[in-house]
Amino acid sequence: QVQLVESGGGLVQAGGSLRLSCAASGSIFSINAATWYRQAPGKQRELVAAITRGGSTNYADSVKGRFTISRDNGQNTVYLQMNSLKPEDTAVYYCNAEGVVSTTLTAFRSWGQGTQVTVSS
Repeated sequence: QVQLVESGGGLVQAGGSLRLSCAASGSIFSINAATWYRQAPGKQRELVAAITRGGSTNYADSVKGRFTISRDNGQNTVYLQMNSLKPEDTAVYYCNAEGVVSTTLTAFRSWGQGTQVTVSS
């Protein structure tokens, strides 16, 4: 079973940067589409960034120009580069990815466990 393990969250000052990683465990052939979400306490879950199988990307208006989603199939990892962080970016960030398992050539879709990002003023 493919699991996604997130890392890279933490505490950062406003204006700083973080890079979140979402690594797929097990033997996978590829990661295709992937999405990053975030959720702050008392707030609805928000779509932050997405990358399609074809490589096109989309971003929430609130993060355009500051965040970049990417994937590295050689490392079986999806990334979210976050620059110029603001206090309103504070949330738990979750990755979701789909791809193909190497041993069976079957599709998978998994969620990461979430990683906390806190931006201080």
